[in-house]
Amino acid sequence: MRKGNQVRATSIPASTVPESPELPTESLLEAYGRMTLIRLFEERVSELYRNSEVPGFVHLSIGQEAAAVGACWPLAVTDVITSNHRGHGHCLAKGLAPEPMMAELLARVTGTNKGLGGSMHIADPDLGIFGANGIVAAGVPIAGGAALAAKLRGQGGVVVSFFGDGAVAQGAFHEAANLAALWRLPIVFFCENNGYAEFSPIADQHPVPMAARAAGYGLDYVPVDGNDVEAVAAVMTDAVRRIRAGGGPVFVEAATYRWHGHYEGDPEKYRSADELSHWQQRDPLVITRGRLLGRGVGQDDLDRIEAQVRARIDAAVDAARQAPPPDMSVLRSSVYAPRPVIAEPDWVPAPDGEIFRTMDAVRLALEGELDANPEAFVAGVDVGKGGNVFALTRGLHAKWPDRLLDTPISETAVMGLAVGGAMAGMTPLVELMYLDFLGVCFDQILNQAAKLRFMTGGKARMGLVIRTQFGGGRSSGSQHSQSLEALLAHVPGLTVVMPSTPADTYGLLRSAILDPNPVVFIENRQQYGMKGPKPPADYLIPLGQAKVVREGTDLTIVSVSRMVHEALAAASVLAERGISVEVIDLRTVAPLDKETILASLAKTNRLLIAHEGVTDFGIGAEIAALAAYQGFWTLDAPVMRVAPPPTPSPYAPNLEKQWLPDRQSIQRAAEALVRV
Repeated sequence: MRKGNQVRATSIPASTVPESPELPTESLLEAYGRMTLIRLFEERVSELYRNSEVPGFVHLSIGQEAAAVGACWPLAVTDVITSNHRGHGHCLAKGLAPEPMMAELLARVTGTNKGLGGSMHIADPDLGIFGANGIVAAGVPIAGGAALAAKLRGQGGVVVSFFGDGAVAQGAFHEAANLAALWRLPIVFFCENNGYAEFSPIADQHPVPMAARAAGYGLDYVPVDGNDVEAVAAVMTDAVRRIRAGGGPVFVEAATYRWHGHYEGDPEKYRSADELSHWQQRDPLVITRGRLLGRGVGQDDLDRIEAQVRARIDAAVDAARQAPPPDMSVLRSSVYAPRPVIAEPDWVPAPDGEIFRTMDAVRLALEGELDANPEAFVAGVDVGKGGNVFALTRGLHAKWPDRLLDTPISETAVMGLAVGGAMAGMTPLVELMYLDFLGVCFDQILNQAAKLRFMTGGKARMGLVIRTQFGGGRSSGSQHSQSLEALLAHVPGLTVVMPSTPADTYGLLRSAILDPNPVVFIENRQQYGMKGPKPPADYLIPLGQAKVVREGTDLTIVSVSRMVHEALAAASVLAERGISVEVIDLRTVAPLDKETILASLAKTNRLLIAHEGVTDFGIGAEIAALAAYQGFWTLDAPVMRVAPPPTPSPYAPNLEKQWLPDRQSIQRAAEALVRV
């Protein structure tokens, strides 16, 4: 009974939608041309896919053309859209040319994204197209970041986030909608309700109608017949006008239908032929064509538009077929943006110089960027008025109340702010309170921040910093003590930094902020109170470059973060016993400074690795593999690792003390290694 009521509540028959103001005939003719472009483009893609010329997955928007064109009708080039896996129509409607899109689908280097994105990932940030997306609802938090950028700039920019009815069941949608409503971001949540989430009808997916969901967030809700381009354009023109004037976000539900399956090749056994036929009778192009004919536009004029579009699509296919596929140089150059050249500093602390703490280093680095760069913002849970759970940002909110942003406890939305803000050209400095919370927002880091530059062929700007902290030794238990740097280092596109001293924290964080790539900056909370010499304000440390912090000849110890100090302490004891130890501080875990490690190994011929992450599959395994492969002929003994055993971090203090490596365990391992 409830499902039946739910279907009636969310279905929006054309007869119940108020008549909208007509577009001028010339404008309606233009809209017809845009819809025709989408339809013929998609039909040709379907044919090419069947002929195996288009690889991968293809999700077509045939039947949904009016929703895409009407939604983008009032948008400027500077406005932004985010899309989903069914995004061809959105991109074309926003103004992306079909020629590079067709080349992209055929995996050619002349494609929109150099053949690295494909059907589900077409994007052109220069046109405000922040990407179709293969992850359901993933574009919605990114839209929130772009909308925040528009609000901070105060120039009237608007963002439209396209998603299907199935996406509203995703946590990413809930977090982004809640944040947008809370901050009154300039965004339209545009739901193309085609009645199905993959193979499942809407009645099996949602307990309440979309109007109730929108009301739950305090969003203005507007239903519209998604097959009537004039109705959609009217609704969106009004919504965009109100948002530009300072109104809050709007939820638009466009009732429409996809003629093809969820993807090309979908067996389509989940819906009837009668249902499809019913919706095809409400073909958006037929409706618009009839209106134009009724206004005196000639049949020949409409046929001419179709012929011109068809010829253009044919030419696009021919050009794409003749274009070369991408080569490996395109692949390699698209992962990371070129880093600024930063030399290793030659600063030597003065004996009577100023001393500061690691927590001061974090605050000063953030403060310097906020002061120098009006496009920088800090966002996260309790980073503003509360000054961070460890008091790291205390005092900054008073100086920049509009750029020290306290968010809800919505880590996916926070990471979306970073991704969308970076694509919009801002400098996002967001905080993940504990590294352990990575799991609740990993998609925005793994599949968005790390991959969008690559999938756009290098077009997407992705300079952002995600600050977080970790550290065992405080009986914080298994969900607040994890050292997960290896998980992040395994993701191409990310830079992972782990400083060990107050000065390094300052210099590396400033360099991370200047870097044009996504940087995960991992601090050890055990070191926030650590004191050390304060470097000059312009102090920078190059990313991806390790440092030999103690010279030695008998053994190399490679470590990072707090374990560096345990290694140094062990090295001092070993020196008293006649063992000369060289200690390397990685500083940056990814990319790994292989040259410094191999050079030290060539000198000492023995390698010990110490880290706080568990032994199995940790960064020590990667360094050991490097030594065994590239440094094999310099090894005089097996490579050894000192790290916690592969269990979650224990809560009991006695167990945690035994579980964590320390200077004694490093010392014992080193002594055993030199005896081999």
